[in-house]
Amino acid sequence: MMSEFQTNLEKYAELAVKVGVNIQQGQTLVVNTTLEGADLVRLIVKRAYENGARNVIVNWNDDIVSRTKYELAPDEVFHEYPKWRAEETIELAENGAAYLSVISSSPDLLKGVKPERIANYQKASGTALKKWRQYMQSDKVSWSIVAVPSKAWADKVFPEEAEGKRVDLLWEAIFKAVRVDVKDPVEAWKKHDDTLHEKVDYLNDKHYQKLHYTAPGTDLTIELPDKHLWVGAGSVNVQGHEFMANMPTEEVFTVPLKTGVNGTVSSTKPLSYGGNIINNFSVTFKEGRIIEVKAEEGEEILKQLVETDEGSHYLGEVALVPFNSPISQSNVLFFNTLFDENASNHLAIGSSYAFCIEGGKNMSPEELAENGLNESLTHVDFMIGSDKMNIDGIKQDGTSEPVFRNGDWAF
Repeated sequence: MMSEFQTNLEKYAELAVKVGVNIQQGQTLVVNTTLEGADLVRLIVKRAYENGARNVIVNWNDDIVSRTKYELAPDEVFHEYPKWRAEETIELAENGAAYLSVISSSPDLLKGVKPERIANYQKASGTALKKWRQYMQSDKVSWSIVAVPSKAWADKVFPEEAEGKRVDLLWEAIFKAVRVDVKDPVEAWKKHDDTLHEKVDYLNDKHYQKLHYTAPGTDLTIELPDKHLWVGAGSVNVQGHEFMANMPTEEVFTVPLKTGVNGTVSSTKPLSYGGNIINNFSVTFKEGRIIEVKAEEGEEILKQLVETDEGSHYLGEVALVPFNSPISQSNVLFFNTLFDENASNHLAIGSSYAFCIEGGKNMSPEELAENGLNESLTHVDFMIGSDKMNIDGIKQDGTSEPVFRNGDWAF
């Protein structure tokens, strides 16, 4: 008889294949994973072929090898990204491949590494994969991200628990967050998608001109482009096939007007970025541009992130998540953006999603910029929500009405 854990792992694999990337007959699936993902990835490969995949390509990475490279490789290596690898990724995308990332890295993987090494590699890889990122952000390809525990990650999340229990507890928290612990996860995700779309429809009907955020350490106004669209949960690629980019997801989101962000916002959860933790930080904007950042922990890493390119001085995403969301109510701080962003209102530094504006999927980068969207090599979410946050929607005539009160939906 199959153990409960093995049953859940099988359901998780099915969810990633059927709902996450929604693999189609004759489609290639590219899986990027760390070695900790091996048990799940083997099941994903099996499920993908059973559901009609033509080919499944698995790219394996190892955290220890990655850390060793950052410690010992010469500086010039971090200015490079293999041309053949970028070309392979882009060619597969142009031939309709789907992409699945299985993440598990420790939030502290690169702690102590020179920040400029991390920044240089982020810039090199972002430049090489720019076309692929544009495909991804305009829904030309199906993609999804799921997670599995690693010992180092579990140690970070559950330091007070007995060492032998930590990985099991993280598995339990992940299964719950992605709704694997219910009888029919695929059906549960369909219902969840419908629920989020009710909020999407309301916000699109309101078509607010601006959002005004207030909370301790936060007084921020975000203008929205004229043709902005709110989206949530499922996406649809150019072939008309649905996919779920993040699992879990609890957000509805849109794009800010690049030059329309003013004021200061404070973080409410640590940000795991570039193998480091950035914590207790604030970001100040003037006419959209970041003019100041402060952080109690990881300030240098945050400054390097903002300096990635011109676009990383601006925002690319505005996302609303109620404080009573399941992940928030679990009281688990994951130190991982995939989960923590779904427990909190958040913003993203960097590039915008083209599908968040009317007709955006078919616009050129120049047309997107004309409509107020930001372009960057990076896209990094950071968490700003709490039970003390209020958000007002400001209409075209200047009147305002509540969108969030005390961290929850006001409608």
